[in-house]
Amino acid sequence: MLKAIDRDRFRVIPIGITREGAFVLEEDDFQKFALIPENMPEVADNGTRVLWPEAAGKRTLRVRRADGEIIDLGAVDVVLPILHGPHGEDGTIQGFFDTLDIPYAGGGVLDSAVCMDKHFMKIVLAAAGVPVAPSITIRQEEWAGDLGELVARTAHLTLPWFIKPARAGSSVGVSKVHTIDELPAALEVAFREDEKVLIEQGVRGREIEVGVLEGRSGGEAKVSLPGEIVLTTREFYDFEGKYLGGEGVEVVCPADMTDADTASVKDLARRAFAAVDGIGLARVDFFLTADGPVVNELNTMPGFTPISMFPKCWEASGLSYADLVSELIETALERIA
Repeated sequence: MLKAIDRDRFRVIPIGITREGAFVLEEDDFQKFALIPENMPEVADNGTRVLWPEAAGKRTLRVRRADGEIIDLGAVDVVLPILHGPHGEDGTIQGFFDTLDIPYAGGGVLDSAVCMDKHFMKIVLAAAGVPVAPSITIRQEEWAGDLGELVARTAHLTLPWFIKPARAGSSVGVSKVHTIDELPAALEVAFREDEKVLIEQGVRGREIEVGVLEGRSGGEAKVSLPGEIVLTTREFYDFEGKYLGGEGVEVVCPADMTDADTASVKDLARRAFAAVDGIGLARVDFFLTADGPVVNELNTMPGFTPISMFPKCWEASGLSYADLVSELIETALERIA
């Protein structure tokens, strides 16, 4: 996004967050943050500290340099919270910006929190009549290694299963199990990421994804052309396939679908977005089965790499990467105008 944003229209102030949670002023260099498997980028503590406004309505951003000098960076028009996982797309930082009355792009507190928790997301979607994959939820405190009890609880779920941390993103901690004997190891992996885990029935169908953008001026949400994840040798669409261009997966956009299937997926995407009180944007992931589309999940801050489905779908729909970023900013500004 640092590379794509329209520099003729927007001045960028890059802010990084270290693993310890410090907000630091970063270099405005997109090459520094390229996703390279052998050398993944990381925000280092360079000694600076970004000083957010001291009161709501005061949008002046300052930075304290490593030598102690405080510099005024100017007024912030809008924040692009391009963050994945806990504290980034779970409503936490969105609430922080709401408290400071700073406009931001993307989901709000409610839709971010709901969609980050796959357990509650399924409850909300099912209540709105949106079809979802059958699953059960197990907490770490309930798991004592008793496979017999889990066999009884999962009797209605057909193998294979996907074992997913309820509140992790980017397929981190996800495993596919083909037999009940593989379950303990998969749960161990998932529990490293979250104390709440879903055991979800695998759904046989094409993996279809669409991008959704909030409608402008109160209008209907816009939905992109569908794209398809085609797995060749990879077991499922994991982190490496999503972000690092790993082999065994192809991202095809637009997907080769009938007009009826395309219309059905786009309609269900709008319904799912509305069900979670969607704001800003989302990527809606489906399984297109013989009986119609089933929603896998909504992602309120989808991947934005050049190989990510969200920007690819919008490019296929006539919206360039740079114009997509501008649309997110303009929508956020319009919302508070």
